[in-house]
Amino acid sequence: MIQNTELSAFASKKVAAGICGILLGSLGIHKFILGLTNGGLIMLLVSLIGGVMTCGVASAIMGLIGLIEGIIYLTKPDEVFYQEYAVQKKQWF
Repeated sequence: MIQNTELSAFASKKVAAGICGILLGSLGIHKFILGLTNGGLIMLLVSLIGGVMTCGVASAIMGLIGLIEGIIYLTKPDEVFYQEYAVQKKQWF
């Protein structure tokens, strides 16, 4: 059983990650907030390096992924969000 304090602490990360995913999704900041550094680094590097090489197309794609993930984060129930992103460390969508 999940403790209420642990769940509520992670629920505040859920809101912060969701908002950052919507607003700054291409930089992967929402993944860093959740402790998913591999996914965050991939998004950041693809946006910066790939964005320069593809005239911004890669950054736009990463921004769209961030937007989708931010909406998913904010619409998931707290218990499901905690299970998927804190316990299972789900990296993508």
